[in-house]
Amino acid sequence: MPIPARYSRVLPAVLALCAGLAAPMVGPTAHAAPIARTAQPRTGFEESQGARWTSQAEEAAFLAGVDRVGGRLSMRTVGTTGQGRPLRLVRIGSGHPTANTMLLICSQHGDEPSGREACLITIRDLAMAGDSATRRFLDRTTVLVIPTANPDGRAADTRGNADGVDINRDHIALGTAEGRAMAAVIRDEQPDVVYDLHEYGATPRYYDKDLLALWPRNLNTDSAVHGEARTLSETYVRPAAHEEGYSSGTYGIWTDPVTGEPVKQVAGDGQERILRNAAGIKHSIGLLVETRVDARTDAEEQDPALNSRRRVDSQLTALDGAFRFVAERRTRVEAATGRARLAGFTDRGPVYLGGADNDPATPDQTLADPPCGYRLSAAQYADVRDELALHGVVSLPLGPRGLDGAYVPLRQSQRQLVALLLDGRAAYHLTEGQPRTRC
Repeated sequence: MPIPARYSRVLPAVLALCAGLAAPMVGPTAHAAPIARTAQPRTGFEESQGARWTSQAEEAAFLAGVDRVGGRLSMRTVGTTGQGRPLRLVRIGSGHPTANTMLLICSQHGDEPSGREACLITIRDLAMAGDSATRRFLDRTTVLVIPTANPDGRAADTRGNADGVDINRDHIALGTAEGRAMAAVIRDEQPDVVYDLHEYGATPRYYDKDLLALWPRNLNTDSAVHGEARTLSETYVRPAAHEEGYSSGTYGIWTDPVTGEPVKQVAGDGQERILRNAAGIKHSIGLLVETRVDARTDAEEQDPALNSRRRVDSQLTALDGAFRFVAERRTRVEAATGRARLAGFTDRGPVYLGGADNDPATPDQTLADPPCGYRLSAAQYADVRDELALHGVVSLPLGPRGLDGAYVPLRQSQRQLVALLLDGRAAYHLTEGQPRTRC
């Protein structure tokens, strides 16, 4: 699969790097030209012109090849799946401490492969680009990529992991190796943007856009972070899709095919265990992006490779908008995420145990006067101490090595998350701590 010309708006190096070597990407109304072989590392998807998805052996060889010739890339293993497959984290950029950090989480659901292919292509494009604009971008931006967030599911072509668990519902409990690895990366890297790539099945007439996007709806997301996430979706990602002729909509919202008005909500709530919401609660600008799996045309019905190329191209189009967002709004992004990470030390406001930005929390879903913290027994602390640490929650052990339990104060960066993890009224709490009202 060639590099799309639209990257010239943000990453003009891509064109210079590959000039004359590849045909244009297939767009929503175009047909794909044959893909020329080049000296660049290429994915299995590219080599087959979209006839098959990149295998995991090909992914490993591809990343090693990019690493050899790209010069800007480093990799490490951040976890191992139940079936022994590595969870890789790719880092691209200068590593400068003042750089913005953008984390791409690719194909949490193993049967949604187009995001993974887009991530692999993006890794190469960034690592091998040679122009000054891309160098400046990467001097100021660290791009982190987990190219295959669910390797066991990808190998089996299943939504869940090897144990059948939907890892995009595991960002609170952290019961899976995949969820734990992602939590550790978010804790350690503190990304400004967490961008989550998925696919969806259309419901014709009401829910069949080429691309859907959704920000964190959880009410515990800092207001400035929430605002930037909506801007990322509505001012950058979706318009980028429109510029390339793709239709777009809001994930989870059916719309009237004539008026375009919302009909009903079928997904996309404020559950804290979903990555886009967990990212917002943890003070990152989260965004879920989903591209349409179903064939759009008779040609796509007859040629599955054409359908696959369109799916990957729409992911790349959306990523183009996300890169523009980071490049153009880095100061606002840094201010929003930086202030949010400090707010928990002085915040005395409510914590919400339910509701969403389009569904106000009820009184029984609202901790209007949250406790100072939660006391955990020794047994409780032993059960959840690792998960608290992976979430970046500070706990204060009581007695030697926590033999008398622990106290978890709300006065910390992850203030809202503490209550969601330890209050018995929270839907997905890890354990029921004893609220302490005297500070």
